[in-house]
Amino acid sequence: MIAIVDYKAGNLTSVKKAFDHIGAEAVVTSDPDVVVKADKIVLPGVGHFSATCVLSNAGLRDAIAESIQQKVPYLGICVGMQWMMESSKEAPSVKGLGVWAGACEHFPAEVKAPHVGWNQLEIRGESRLLKGIPSESFVYFTHSYRVPVIEDTVAATEYGGRFSAAVERDHLFGVQFHPEKSGAVGLRLLENFCSL
Repeated sequence: MIAIVDYKAGNLTSVKKAFDHIGAEAVVTSDPDVVVKADKIVLPGVGHFSATCVLSNAGLRDAIAESIQQKVPYLGICVGMQWMMESSKEAPSVKGLGVWAGACEHFPAEVKAPHVGWNQLEIRGESRLLKGIPSESFVYFTHSYRVPVIEDTVAATEYGGRFSAAVERDHLFGVQFHPEKSGAVGLRLLENFCSL
């Protein structure tokens, strides 16, 4: 069972419908006990990084961290990926999960923010999450802050400079774009996650 974590900031209906479409068993939950028992965890997110405070207040942060320690596959989407970093300049006082060092940054002033719409993936090296997805595939983005390119970046996108479109290490995965809104490419990614 896949737990789609509800912390009042995610595009939950679309994410759930996408998993339903590919025949995956997924539940939307804000119950830490359900999260700890899940076979896989998805943390969606839309909006401000400060919304992730709810995860700590509701006991969900500890539940997710415990599951990650038990090697449960985790997929962060948009803010759910940004939360995997130590912090974000959008809300400097709010701590991220700290899986990866560094902070999310705003797009530079010379480009329009938010970055909204379809853009291409530059896939780098091997990725289980992106298996079967060609480099230069288009996916759908909507965000003002971004994860810089790091050692575990498996796909980058160009907009006001290159940034991480997808990160991957062991059982931990994050995508800045919205697979639930990215058509066949997004569904393939979710199928890959389900098969882990």
